[in-house]
Amino acid sequence: MSPTTEFAPGVPRRIAPGVWRLVAPNASAMTGPGTNTYLLGDPPVAVLDPGPDEPSHLAAILAAVPRPQQVFVTHTHRDHSPLAAALAARTGARLVGRPPPGDGRQDLSFAPQQVPVRDECFEVGGRRLRAIDTPGHASNHVCWLLEDERLLFTGDHLLDGVTPVILAPDGDMTDYLDALHRLRGYALARLAPGHGRVLESPYELIDQVVAHRLRREAMVAGALAAAGEAGLDELLPVVYRGIGPELQRFARLSLLAHLIKLARDGRARAEGERWHAA
Repeated sequence: MSPTTEFAPGVPRRIAPGVWRLVAPNASAMTGPGTNTYLLGDPPVAVLDPGPDEPSHLAAILAAVPRPQQVFVTHTHRDHSPLAAALAARTGARLVGRPPPGDGRQDLSFAPQQVPVRDECFEVGGRRLRAIDTPGHASNHVCWLLEDERLLFTGDHLLDGVTPVILAPDGDMTDYLDALHRLRGYALARLAPGHGRVLESPYELIDQVVAHRLRREAMVAGALAAAGEAGLDELLPVVYRGIGPELQRFARLSLLAHLIKLARDGRARAEGERWHAA
């Protein structure tokens, strides 16, 4: 199956017993082939990450799940949750997730009826779906573990082929790394990310992402030490050398997240918009 066929928008693809992936028509440099909406149950009775406010995607979801009982959300960035409100209005489905923070990047229409706590379990078509709070990419991020399949729906916490942007200051690098370490304590077989392919070898991937972030942290600390003091725009081309212009604003946010962590660790300090090596 070619990548184009595999990720054709609006076509449900079975990825595990009682789990289908439905790709939204919002492919871009940041969303890859599009946002993955997951349909749970056999037949489907729940929706996870309904995706962007696209009428064709809403129609595709309702065609596959005419009467969803629950809508689960990993986080409230605008490519993941906006259709939740429409699904609830059309079907009476119960919305489960964490409220949007006020950083200007969120889907403010998402009003959950139930806010999950760590390790809270939900019955979905006779199976258990466990909530695992994973702040970092966003402060309200939750991963969802389908326990019998050991399948973790990772939202944007772990992705296919890229490391997620840490959208500081709502996103937090310390929280992100802590959540990655905590995920190693769960029984995982595969990862179903918010964009891209289902991923094998979850613990190996977690370790790779942690190592990547720590290497980037060392680059930030080294660049700041060499400069003595600098602003974000001076550090960006040093730390993210060769990055395309369309991704620079996102790299800038992850750079800020690294600097905030370094300051918290006593290795940097901020004075206004200038950063100093400690």
